[in-house]
Amino acid sequence: MLITYLQKIVWFIGLVLLQALVLNSVHIGGYATPLLYVYLLLRFESDASRNELMLWAFFLGLLVDVFSDTPGMNAAAAVLLAFVRPFVFRLFASRDAVESIVPSWWTMGGSSYLKYAFVCILVHHAALFSVEYFSFAHVWQVMLHVVCSSVLTLLCVLAIEFMRRRK
Repeated sequence: MLITYLQKIVWFIGLVLLQALVLNSVHIGGYATPLLYVYLLLRFESDASRNELMLWAFFLGLLVDVFSDTPGMNAAAAVLLAFVRPFVFRLFASRDAVESIVPSWWTMGGSSYLKYAFVCILVHHAALFSVEYFSFAHVWQVMLHVVCSSVLTLLCVLAIEFMRRRK
């Protein structure tokens, strides 16, 4: 158990540094920005308590907010993702799945994991960009940001999944 917490802390620090130092500067076409720090929340065990997940999400989002100079927007979106993630997981996970699995391409299957990850990322990005714009005057621009950033983040998540593939 201590090893899993140490691994989570290492991923936490690594993803925050990657997001703050590299990915916050990437803006493809002015609309797509990868927000890869959500990968940590996607990889929590399926039986993790909602409170534990929301606590990790809050501190993850808060640290990204500190480095990004966004007052609480990432923390709010990450906590929302942590709140809805168990529902989304149950929606796409196999009924005969093991009680405690770590969601990945190989444990859930490609199609289920792709749907699970995309819905989670879409929820996070929709919350984040809605709070960022905070206006209905630019709905189409918000939707374009959400979709483009979600697809780019999903591609980055899949790249990490395939790099981490266990042989």
